[in-house]
Amino acid sequence: MTKHIFVTGGVVSSLGKGLTSAAIGLILERRGFRVSMQKLDPYINVDPGTMSPFQHGEVYVLDDGAETDLDLGHYERFTHAYLTGDANFTTGKIYQAVVRKERRGDYLGATVQVIPHITDAIKEAIEAGVSHEDVDVAITEIGGTVGDIESLPFLEAIRQFALERPPEDCIFVHITLLPYLRFSGEMKTKPTQQSVGKLREIGIQPHVLVCRTEQPMTEKMASKISLFCNVRREAVIEERDVDFSIYQVPTDLVAAGFDRILCEHLKLPTDGDTDLSDWHAMLARIKRIDKSCEIAVVGKYIELHDAYKSIYESLDHAGIANDVKVRLRKVKAEDLIDRGTAVLEGANGVLVPGGFGERGMDGKIEAIRWARENGVPFFGICLGLQCAVIEFARNVLALEDAHSIEHSPHTQNPVIHLMPSQEGISDMGGTMRLGAYHCRIDPGTLAAQLYGADSISERHRHRYEVNNDYRDRLVAAGMATSGIHPELDLVEIVELPDHPFFIGVQFHPEFKSKPLQPHPIFKGFVAAAVKNAENSNDLVPQETRA
Repeated sequence: MTKHIFVTGGVVSSLGKGLTSAAIGLILERRGFRVSMQKLDPYINVDPGTMSPFQHGEVYVLDDGAETDLDLGHYERFTHAYLTGDANFTTGKIYQAVVRKERRGDYLGATVQVIPHITDAIKEAIEAGVSHEDVDVAITEIGGTVGDIESLPFLEAIRQFALERPPEDCIFVHITLLPYLRFSGEMKTKPTQQSVGKLREIGIQPHVLVCRTEQPMTEKMASKISLFCNVRREAVIEERDVDFSIYQVPTDLVAAGFDRILCEHLKLPTDGDTDLSDWHAMLARIKRIDKSCEIAVVGKYIELHDAYKSIYESLDHAGIANDVKVRLRKVKAEDLIDRGTAVLEGANGVLVPGGFGERGMDGKIEAIRWARENGVPFFGICLGLQCAVIEFARNVLALEDAHSIEHSPHTQNPVIHLMPSQEGISDMGGTMRLGAYHCRIDPGTLAAQLYGADSISERHRHRYEVNNDYRDRLVAAGMATSGIHPELDLVEIVELPDHPFFIGVQFHPEFKSKPLQPHPIFKGFVAAAVKNAENSNDLVPQETRA
């Protein structure tokens, strides 16, 4: 029988439930257990695919094409859990399924209500999230904050779910905040007490409290929390803000005995230690880094860090592999138009990520021109590839009006166009080329050198493609189309062989990078940026960085 861990959050949002859930998954895997991961989100959108990155952050895409919450990125970076669309359910997705059943008459004329019909559907979703029959532990994170109206059906569902199983089959982990009041120099436990009180009103008694704090939690404070929250003292776990890397979280939790607590409650074998030797080695390597280089990320959603979360994490992974700290220069694409390329001067590499809509596109194109003409390492992702093709067509092929028909429907040179299968689609959600597609790589190219393979699989999220009518002209002028999707004959990778490092990809490689397994393109890109910094005498000591 699969064991279940339910992770909830209280006091405030953005406490790091996703990161902690991922760390729990890693810890259990390192004890030899097979885990599945799942996120239940209380918003009414069916999935985050149509949500603004400014509100929700990035949309994380899985192999099966599911558009999911960005926390699933944490799950995949930390664990080997096999994730599908059943790893992310929203209120909208749950209600959509219930309403479809009602329209078909599945409820035989019954009045459809939150209890039992919605809660039953949530429990079915939890069961669906167990991706394999041999999963030992299923970890389910409940989005939102305890006390929110929209979270109530999910909390009621997990209460029922646990009630229907033996006590040792389910454990509730509640993440809370111990705010530090600087003016009085003390931390307060009252918000934690009230958060747990809300849970207990619903009928959920947390077994473990993970207390987020920026200051050390004293023994007196931990004992007080234990007493007032009815949680055993050893199960009140401090999760202090990490010193230098989020990848420190699993090792801190193990040091606090969290792994033992989980195994003892769930009646899992407790023999041996949690093997995090390679994780500790990685952290030691990070601590030894004493040089840094700077990457300019030219994007549309720069103001919100989570909008490009996986890209920033992938750059960190590549930095670790190259023994360098990657400093981010976040550049608004519009600034290239308003202030010129001076905003890029001194950057050791330029990365142009994906995005939707016309705003900022001219700035991205200008950034690519600057990188191409000045021999600065360039990496374009999704729209970044499309902008690279447009820039090359305009400034090398002299097709001044070259554009994407997404933004210029009447251009005479649509070097980026719409696939026939995408024509006539009106719904925005889930209608793009989504998920994993194969790509054939030409031998002797930069892509082949980076991947060390002639066939790869990468995840996509886009609707527009390179127009094959222009491929021969692009290649003749010096732009290699080094990666092709064989079934549809679509360009997946472009590069400039005569450039120090210039590559654009139609897919999203950031979704397949892990701290111990950096993505090969990111790794190569950062290596090129380091070389550029060395040539420019710009590889600065870590301690002198701003």
